[in-house]
Amino acid sequence: MIIDFHTHIFPDKIANKTIEFLSGKGGIPPFAEGTSESLVSKMNEAEVDISVTLPVVTSPHQFDSINRFACEINRLYEGKLISFGGIHPLCEDIYGKMNFLKESGFKGVKIHPDYQGEYITHEGYIKILECARDLDLIVVTHAGVDCGFLGEPIKCPPILAKELIKKVPHSKLVLAHLGGNEMTDEVLIHLSGEDVYFDTAYVLRETNEKTFKEIIKRHGEDKILFATDSPWSDIKKDVKILKSYALDKETEDKIFYKNAKKLLNI
Repeated sequence: MIIDFHTHIFPDKIANKTIEFLSGKGGIPPFAEGTSESLVSKMNEAEVDISVTLPVVTSPHQFDSINRFACEINRLYEGKLISFGGIHPLCEDIYGKMNFLKESGFKGVKIHPDYQGEYITHEGYIKILECARDLDLIVVTHAGVDCGFLGEPIKCPPILAKELIKKVPHSKLVLAHLGGNEMTDEVLIHLSGEDVYFDTAYVLRETNEKTFKEIIKRHGEDKILFATDSPWSDIKKDVKILKSYALDKETEDKIFYKNAKKLLNI
């Protein structure tokens, strides 16, 4: 079994335009069309069983429309795609909105400090994490460098992520991109061994076996989640890379699906 814990899709009518914009902004090619059907097709090619899709609310007024789409994905692709909800740190009534997401059946929420324009220690993220902890919701955040914001201050570097989790400990927090994209040294210094998950979104093709195994050794095999960041990575290639690392069977199974099943409670 394989669970991809970090993917992105968009409504069919805006997928092309959105992919084109994001690809141009980040200078990265897409490996899928950004639609739900495209994702499912790529999953089937790579023999991935379940994907978690992560919407990003880039402004507070998008809360309703983005979460309606996410609800529809969960209805249409039950058992295949698991969409999280999205929320912005500047949303009014964060507590009410987080309760709404919980009542709507979402297993977690996605935040993205760079696209949302606030540092991860912003009071809005503090409230989101407090609510998630109280409501038993997963929180996934982008962490480290974002290629769409090169040259700008990094909104969720490892040192600030550590500050956040000291303020609001939450065992269901996931720091994407192995805890900090392009910031492996800082991740090992500040985040190794903390009660937080790392996912492998986007970074498998950027790292190497030695570094990956060092992260596992210092952070723990129970806290690593396989993820691709599709459409920004080739799902089939990322599966192949992880399998090439010659991990023992139990460690590989934990990363590919067991840790995710436990976290998602499925």
